[in-house]
Amino acid sequence: MTGLHEDPGALLPELALAVAAVAGLLAGSWLPRRRQWLVRLLGAIGCTVGIAAAVVAATGPARTVFGGSYAVDTGLAVARVVILAGTLLVLAMAGGTLSGHRRETEFVVLLLLAALGAMVLAGTDDLLLLIAGYLLASVPLYALTAFDADPAGTEAALKYYLIGALFGVVLMLGVAALLAAGGGTDYPTLARTLPGAPPVLAAAGFVGVFGGLLFKAGGAPAQFWVPDVAEGAGTPVAAFVTTIPKIGALIAAYRLLDVAVPGVAGGRLLVAAVAAGTMTLGNLAAFAQTNPRRLLAYSTISQVGYLLMAVAAAGHAALALPGLGFYLAGYAVTNIGAFAVLAALPSATLDGHRGLFGRRPVLALALVICLLGLVGTPPTAIFVGKLSVFTAAFDANLLWLVVVAAANTLASLYYYLRWIVPLFQRDGAPHPTPAGRWPAAVAVTAAAGSLALGLAAEPVVHALSGHLLR
Repeated sequence: MTGLHEDPGALLPELALAVAAVAGLLAGSWLPRRRQWLVRLLGAIGCTVGIAAAVVAATGPARTVFGGSYAVDTGLAVARVVILAGTLLVLAMAGGTLSGHRRETEFVVLLLLAALGAMVLAGTDDLLLLIAGYLLASVPLYALTAFDADPAGTEAALKYYLIGALFGVVLMLGVAALLAAGGGTDYPTLARTLPGAPPVLAAAGFVGVFGGLLFKAGGAPAQFWVPDVAEGAGTPVAAFVTTIPKIGALIAAYRLLDVAVPGVAGGRLLVAAVAAGTMTLGNLAAFAQTNPRRLLAYSTISQVGYLLMAVAAAGHAALALPGLGFYLAGYAVTNIGAFAVLAALPSATLDGHRGLFGRRPVLALALVICLLGLVGTPPTAIFVGKLSVFTAAFDANLLWLVVVAAANTLASLYYYLRWIVPLFQRDGAPHPTPAGRWPAAVAVTAAAGSLALGLAAEPVVHALSGHLLR
């Protein structure tokens, strides 16, 4: 055990976000409204510095810091870069509507704190720190969901908060059960003691903690808030909430199953069953959606199902961790890109974008790339991510799950095409008013990022190869 003064430099990415949030909050108290964009600039600088620090840290040896409660390894490196880059894109997306807003500072600070919470989730090697990360990744997002103070956002925030509170309690009960069964909260102790603990108590603890992480990821049966938040919150907030927290939550779930509770009976099978149920539920619910935000919401639920395949294969397939990391990176840019198109051209129906290719061909192509990317079409990044997690599940003797996932992927093509085909049709109906250049720029950048990641997949996946620190 070492003191809390140990190696603060290992947390430079987290410190960059924390410093930007605190400095932004202080600066925003004095800046006039027309100059509060400086706080947004400060947040962007914090994210950029954090990315640089994360890349440098990734070249060093894997290690635990602060009494062994925080693991600086491959899983955290992926989460850091993806979370910070995704937050940077969302900050840029919000630039058009946020500039001059009377609470611009609060928006940026809450966004940075939620991103910090997601990073803490990804790196935690102790159940008590996991609770802290859960709360930090949740509370700011409740406020952001109701940021516009309109009826839809307020209702969504209330549902989000209530479900979050419920699963927060479930998570804490799970932590208590694992503490009682294993005699500790740090993962190495749990890995050593749980195999000899009462199996029912250990299994109940795992179910509780995994349930809390499912809420943060938006997976079944904790997914009820996702469509309401995606529809009721502002578009940048919807993009953030459906993307960033699940990066931390899924890395945390992988670490939990691979490092802390690999010996819990039925753990892998439970995760695999949840993966199958989540992807199927998300795809079936998406079929009937005519609102693009709700369609993306159910799409993101289905993506959690595919991502959980890598978690189910944790410790049993070499491609599980690199596949999960690459899939998360591809999903982040692709999902944010799709929401950026909605931010650029707000529409309450899929038909609202009919004929978009004739009016805004670049934006239409960006949307097509993002939607085909969500299906998993080559050469986009999610194609490689899906291929990797499918291979990992196969290597982990989960062939039935691969079959279910392949069937779901084919079925999902239907509802994405319902959005894509009208883009190329003629239409004389009124068109949505463009909301500025920033969201369109983010959409094009994200679509290009999805293609670039897909084309550069081999070296990136190779760079992500490795194991979590034990």
